[in-house]
Amino acid sequence: MEAQMATVVAHNIISPLGFTSEMNYHAIKCGNSSLRLCEKAFGTSLSVTASVFDEAMRKQLLVEGFTWFESLVIHSVRKAIADIGMDVSGKEVCFVLSTTKANVESLDTISDEQVLPGRTAEKIARYLGFVNEPLVVCNACISGVSALIAASRLIDAGFYRHVVVCGCDVLGKFIVSGFESLKALSPDECRPFDEERIGLNLGEAAATVVLSASKGKWHICRGAVCNDAYHISTPSPKGIGSGMALAKVLGNEKEELAFINLHGTATLYNDQMEWKALERSHLTDVPANALKGYFGHTMGAAGVMECIISMLSADDGVILGTRGFHASGVSGVINMSSHNRSSDKDAFVKLISGFGGCNAAVFFTGKAEEDNRVLHLPDYTTISKVILSSQEIWINENRLPMVERGKNLIVELYKRSMGDYPRFYKMDGLSRLGLVAAELLFQSVPDFDSYEQTAIVLFNHSSSLCADKKYLASISGENNFFPSPSAFVYTLPNIVNGEIALRHGMHSETSFYILPERDEKMMGQLVSSTLADENLSYCLTGWLEYMGDDDFVADIRLIKKVN
Repeated sequence: MEAQMATVVAHNIISPLGFTSEMNYHAIKCGNSSLRLCEKAFGTSLSVTASVFDEAMRKQLLVEGFTWFESLVIHSVRKAIADIGMDVSGKEVCFVLSTTKANVESLDTISDEQVLPGRTAEKIARYLGFVNEPLVVCNACISGVSALIAASRLIDAGFYRHVVVCGCDVLGKFIVSGFESLKALSPDECRPFDEERIGLNLGEAAATVVLSASKGKWHICRGAVCNDAYHISTPSPKGIGSGMALAKVLGNEKEELAFINLHGTATLYNDQMEWKALERSHLTDVPANALKGYFGHTMGAAGVMECIISMLSADDGVILGTRGFHASGVSGVINMSSHNRSSDKDAFVKLISGFGGCNAAVFFTGKAEEDNRVLHLPDYTTISKVILSSQEIWINENRLPMVERGKNLIVELYKRSMGDYPRFYKMDGLSRLGLVAAELLFQSVPDFDSYEQTAIVLFNHSSSLCADKKYLASISGENNFFPSPSAFVYTLPNIVNGEIALRHGMHSETSFYILPERDEKMMGQLVSSTLADENLSYCLTGWLEYMGDDDFVADIRLIKKVN
């Protein structure tokens, strides 16, 4: 199939500001915010400022037989596809869900299988009429932009003609206590990039973008994902990964930009890092804004929601003001204002970052494209593979002798292959498994040193369920409420990507996908479209499942482009 550049043909936002994209945009343009103080939030003793749906909205939106999270996704997707009369039952239509924690707030009320993001996406997809298996993008806070990039690649490569991307996360005790344990929350409304900023506000929302290989105004021109290889929960102070992502998407089109929409969480380190990325890319003079002061940090919805708002504002000739910003609190000049400004340009960049060292940027243009764009997929070959389970170890065709079994096996292999990396002992099971398997894989390739040209693309079914249960047990009651920041961070499955990237100094793309079942066809599509990046030569990829200390498997390989 010859594909056109991925074009936005419909969108929707459901948030406490309104139930359509237009309602949300107009509320923001008028300076309204849905942030409010929530005392004893979600059954805890915590008081937090957040953007949450009130009880009347929840009753209106809740779909019988579905959780609160699932209901929001259903309403947003259904509204977006209804606006264009789209039939999603065709084989050329794919559903992509972007989320950090999906149904985790229902972990103690529904079965383990129902909590899994892949099963959640499958349930929603079948209800709405999709026939293809869905894909879940779980890349921490960059998930929404990562999902849009993956979707545009799938269209540009000709795998699908239409991709429906929905980003969603909801708030509850699990997420709120986790961010509180990190000391990342502001008790008042957040103030992105301001000298008085002290932390972020959380929000819940669902946002949907329908991308299609058809005519339309807004196109995803380029997208990039890069890793800091610095720390799993603190951004690079030099803005390395973020700056690399910006450089990849921008090209020579700086003068075409109306603005850059920043992540702008209003934490001290994130905002400083983003400014540093702008400085590295010589973009500090380009108008910039951040939108978290209107609806908080909506996590898996953030990238999708903020791209929609940015498209609408550019259509309106407006650069939205940054609510809460008064005086710059970063180390140099930034072209930011609390007031709306005008622009006659029709392109913007969305920049975002997240735990696991991940960063993403996407370049949207409203300029008409005359020619079709086809993503040329490379051929590739496997140069080494590792299978590591609780019962056996294979490196290529060689089965290794074992002394230990279960989780003790992973520790034994760590001592054999690494032995001098003490942060291993603070990791969750999934990260330990992935780190050790990757170490064995790289060691099996003599003199391998092309880490900077190697992407990490991993898949599983169970997400981070074991780490989720462990963290939930630490906040199970008033007399047992001891949220750990370390335990919370490891409830994000993409942290394993960050650990591998940090160990080997890998700044290229790191992505984590969740599937209802292992699907080699979908996995191959995502890997081949990732490797279409001319800067990549290799990819560490495969299946990484950790269901328990005696039930795990890493089936990974190192592949190389051959053309």
